[in-house]
Amino acid sequence: MKSEKITEQTEGPARRRYEDACAAAHAMDLVGERWALFVMRELMLGPLRFTDLRARLPGLSANVLTQRLEGLEAAGIVRRRRLPPPAAAQVYELTAWGLEAEPIFVALGRWAARSPAHDPTLPFSAASLLLSLRTMFDPERGAGLDLALGIRLPEAGLVGQVSGARLSIAPGEIPDTVDLAFNGNARGVAAFIYGGVPAEVLAGDGLLRIEGDPALAAAFAACFPLPDKAEAPPAG
Repeated sequence: MKSEKITEQTEGPARRRYEDACAAAHAMDLVGERWALFVMRELMLGPLRFTDLRARLPGLSANVLTQRLEGLEAAGIVRRRRLPPPAAAQVYELTAWGLEAEPIFVALGRWAARSPAHDPTLPFSAASLLLSLRTMFDPERGAGLDLALGIRLPEAGLVGQVSGARLSIAPGEIPDTVDLAFNGNARGVAAFIYGGVPAEVLAGDGLLRIEGDPALAAAFAACFPLPDKAEAPPAG
């Protein structure tokens, strides 16, 4: 019984705080609980129902997800809203202040990508792909490109534009007029862009199908170089 009580205090609203005036410490008070940042990451794609969040974070129990949403809502980072008919479903979404956290994910992702232990073959969500593309785009490599693209994923569609050495990409309906269309899952898109896996191999595995000029697709993928790895710790 004692161990259950401790777990409740750790996971629930009464969890222990750092009691430190540093704003970074306060940030950890707000989002430092396990899974909190993952919930925020998935909501970067837009409003989601509770069941959708559960599906996108399969390792997260319903109980802990409820606790994280309650904590983020109490902190003013997430809010609940009911969609109008015919949907009439309750969804969770980031507040305007919650959305301001995106640069944190960008900086953290770029920093962690340098880790020698980072494993890019692990599961990859649509929200992760969106944030990753925004993080890793290299303006110098994209300077000569001018294209419209769409990425059709099971969870969402992403609409992007490369122009003037800038990438803009966001969730949305993909028009028929795009120059490039990626059809598959986030893991397949990441394998093509970051892993250099040939499109025909991914198509044969059912992970990705690319519509458009193969040379243009290769030029687009080249705009996302991964940072150099940090020095690995000595073995043993």
